[in-house]
Amino acid sequence: MTHEKILEQWVKKYSSDLFQWARHKTSDHQTAEDLVQETFLVAAEQIATFRNESQPRTWLFGILKNKIADHYRSKAHHVHIHLENNESFDRFFDGEGKWNKGFAPLAWNFGELQLFDNADFTRVFEECIKHLPEHWNACISMKYLQDKDPKTVCQELGISTTNYWQIVHRAKLQLRECLEQHWFNEK
Repeated sequence: MTHEKILEQWVKKYSSDLFQWARHKTSDHQTAEDLVQETFLVAAEQIATFRNESQPRTWLFGILKNKIADHYRSKAHHVHIHLENNESFDRFFDGEGKWNKGFAPLAWNFGELQLFDNADFTRVFEECIKHLPEHWNACISMKYLQDKDPKTVCQELGISTTNYWQIVHRAKLQLRECLEQHWFNEK
């Protein structure tokens, strides 16, 4: 069987699984489609090197994993901090590291389990996380939603440990501010 026919069979057989996994990892339909397409382009270029030492599905998922990591690495190098009026995160704290007036967290009178059992809260939370810069979203999703350890997140995103903790800290601040504006102040 020719390489073209083999690749054609793989596209039919594995596209859906690859797309679902890429969508889960990126939370974006278009990005997932692009990454799966790039996976098959790499597979087409390297199919002659495939020696059946693993299953085709395993080989394709390995390529996709690398494509996802490359995607997040490229995003991590293009940091865009989204704050209103181009303010910095220094607005949250004074020179001693204490909360500035008006920026201290509100008291949330809900337990974590109660909140995530509430479909409306979950919708607001998902919207808030979606509006984080892409690599911040990736860090938060990998750490808290996928339970990945910091070392794994740093490796997959190609960032330093210091950068990771800064991203997590800033993302949590922005998430808290978003939730307070769109959920807790509304209640």
